Amino acid sequence: MTAYIVFTREKTLDKAELDTYSNNVGPALAGHPFTAHAFYGHHEVLEGPEVEGVVILSFPTFEAAKAWYDSPDYTAVRQHRLKGAEYRVVIVEGV
Repeated sequence: MTAYIVFTREKTLDKAELDTYSNNVGPALAGHPFTAHAFYGHHEVLEGPEVEGVVILSFPTFEAAKAWYDSPDYTAVRQHRLKGAEYRVVIVEGV
């Protein structure tokens, strides 16, 4: 069953770190079956605190999503996202 990883950027801390992340996350996705559904497009918060942006990726299964998130390539890149901004990241299984 399809699983979605939803990245919600709540607050930028270091733009240079985010730039490093952005420049390196693509290669970290290579070899993993994913589809991008949203990438910091126009958004409107209907409930809760404001957010700076949202990214939504889908993977064929929950396990495939976790395999990418925990992969050595993404783990190395992820440190820059964590230094660059406060995020909320959720994996949710589709219906």
